[in-house]
Amino acid sequence: MRARIAGAGRGARWLADGWRLFRAAPLGWLALIFVYWLLMSLLSAVPLLGVVAAAMLVPGLSVGFMAAARCVERGGKLEVGLLFDGFRNSPREQIVLGLAYCASLAAVMAATMLVDGGALAEWLVTGRRPADDVLYSDAFSRAMLAAALLYLPVMMMFWFAPPLAAWHSTGPVKALFFSLVAFVMNWRGFLAYGAVTALVLMVVPFVALTLLTLAGGGAARPAAVAFAFPLVVLLMPTLFASFYASYRDVFGAERPGPEEPAAPA
Repeated sequence: MRARIAGAGRGARWLADGWRLFRAAPLGWLALIFVYWLLMSLLSAVPLLGVVAAAMLVPGLSVGFMAAARCVERGGKLEVGLLFDGFRNSPREQIVLGLAYCASLAAVMAATMLVDGGALAEWLVTGRRPADDVLYSDAFSRAMLAAALLYLPVMMMFWFAPPLAAWHSTGPVKALFFSLVAFVMNWRGFLAYGAVTALVLMVVPFVALTLLTLAGGGAARPAAVAFAFPLVVLLMPTLFASFYASYRDVFGAERPGPEEPAAPA
C-alpha cells in the first residue's frame, strides 16, 4: 500500500467522477441512500444510545458506499448488500473505528461546551433547536467555528481509514495514521475538491432557490422547497461516490482506462 499524490486538477474532478458513477446506476444508488437514511433515522429515534449507535456505524457504512462506487466503475450491478461491505470484510476493525469516531465526536462536542455552555452539543445530540437568542449569539457562533476547526483533523483521519482497514488489512490505528498522512500529502487535491464541492453543494443550490423565490415571490416558496428535496437526493450519492474517486486516485485502486501518472509519496 503506497499513497500517491493527486494534484489540484485531479482533486477538482472528484465530484464530477462521483456524478459519473451515480449516473451509471441511479436506481441502485437511490436504493442505497434510502436504506442508509432509513437505518440512520430508526437509530436516531432512540434517545442518546441511538445517536451513539448511528455514529458508530458511519465508518463502516462509508466503506459500503465506496464499494458501491467501485462496483459501478467495474461494470457490476449495484446491490443493497454492498452497503455493509465494510462489516463483512473487517467487522472488528470497523467497530473499533466506529468507537474511535464516537470518541472523537464526543471530544469535539465537549470542547464546544466550554465555549457556549453546551447549546450546540445539545442540538446535535437531541435535535432540539436552541432558542433564537442562543442560536444567534456570539458564543454559539464561536462554538460552531470551534467545532468545524476541531472536526477537520477527525475528518482527515477517517477519510481513508475505513477502506484501508477493509480492503488493505490495515489495523485501525495504522489506518487512521495513514489516512491523516495521505490527506496532508494531497492537500492541494483536497483543497480543489473542497472548493468545487462547496460551489456545487452550497452556492449553486442557494442561487437557484433564491432566483426561484424572487421570480415568484411568496407563491414560489412551496416550489422552492419542492425543488430542494430532489436536489439533495441527487447530490448525496454524487458526494458519496466522489469519496471513492479520491481513494482510487490516492491509493491506486483499479480503474478502467489508462492511469494518470502519480508523483511518488
